[in-house]
Amino acid sequence: MPGDDHPARRAFRRWFAQHPDPTPRQLAEAGYVAPHWPEPWGLGADPVGQLVIDEELRRAGVHRPTNQIGIGWAGPTLIHAGTEEQKKRYLLPLLAGEEIWCQLFSEPGAGSGLAGLSTRAVRDGDEWVVSGQKVWTSYAHVAEFGILLARTDPAAPKHEGISYFICPMRAPGVTIRPIVDMTGEHTFNEVFLDDVRLGADCLVGEVNGGWRLAKVTLGNERVSLSGAGALWGQGPTAEDLVTLARRAGGVADAVLRQQVVQVWAEGEVLRLIRLRTISAVMSGRAPGAEASIRKALADDHGQRVMEVAKRMAGAQGLLAGAGPAEGLAAAGAAPHASSVDGWTWPSQMWASGYLFSRALTIGGGTAEVQRNIIAERVLGLPHDVDVEAGLGWEETRRSAPR
Repeated sequence: MPGDDHPARRAFRRWFAQHPDPTPRQLAEAGYVAPHWPEPWGLGADPVGQLVIDEELRRAGVHRPTNQIGIGWAGPTLIHAGTEEQKKRYLLPLLAGEEIWCQLFSEPGAGSGLAGLSTRAVRDGDEWVVSGQKVWTSYAHVAEFGILLARTDPAAPKHEGISYFICPMRAPGVTIRPIVDMTGEHTFNEVFLDDVRLGADCLVGEVNGGWRLAKVTLGNERVSLSGAGALWGQGPTAEDLVTLARRAGGVADAVLRQQVVQVWAEGEVLRLIRLRTISAVMSGRAPGAEASIRKALADDHGQRVMEVAKRMAGAQGLLAGAGPAEGLAAAGAAPHASSVDGWTWPSQMWASGYLFSRALTIGGGTAEVQRNIIAERVLGLPHDVDVEAGLGWEETRRSAPR
């Protein structure tokens, strides 16, 4: 990591001396929420500058606003294709966490096969009238806006008749129903759209150009979901698990010890791949298939981290609020809370994270979808079997371009 003379480090320290207790709005206005974004919303920071700023924020105990879908997915898409008016209206409140965003993509009949969505948007004068149903919409119940995909030309091929909208979540006709997952928490929702009227200024990009923008959003989604934490970029890491075991004096069980080492090694590989992905994004390149590679690896890894944590908890793991610390204590160790860079993960986080980790290989594009992307775009293999056209593998192979 660069030393004290790095320009980004010096600039942040000067700014922090003037803003020792910065508000989310001040962080956003200074460009420190998403420093890799272009000015005036970010700083145009290169990969090293981004890492330096992250380190300085941790050292100062400053936490960025929480708005994962807005900052990670909606914002980059608006920068890519939004009008100047849309950027001025939405980006700064989004960065400051003042307006939470959700994603209205998946439907009961169109999840992994997203291009098969049936939600319709029909033009009526200067407005669009939207009708349909979305599902698995994270944070819809607290969101001010959603990024919405709807079919605007049902006669066009399925990838070509979709448009991309901004949907106010409190608009008349929007109904939100909670979905409580097996952790007992309410994050997901069903969203019903009954003749919701959206102004012309809610359209992002061109009419029927939504699929191209959806790929931009999904590429950034895979970058965001594949952060350092084991749970879609959030929460504990394999390094946290190792730190907890180290502070407890080690792991006595030889098999469990090997499993801890294995997930730590996987975490290091993923950390390096993540740096390559971030570097590509910060260099102005849209996230490509490498984001799918990391997500496919990171999702399985996240499940293994939480499984090892559950094994470390031992019999104590049968209790709802117990984690690896309790298991180490019962085994005669003297553990402390897992803490890295000032973050502390309570036992409840490990316990609920184990349950939540089942969703990792499903949400944000299933593991099978990610592997298809890798097969076709990285390895150059023929497309997967076209079930809708009735083609088997042999027919698909013969009809594939040479």
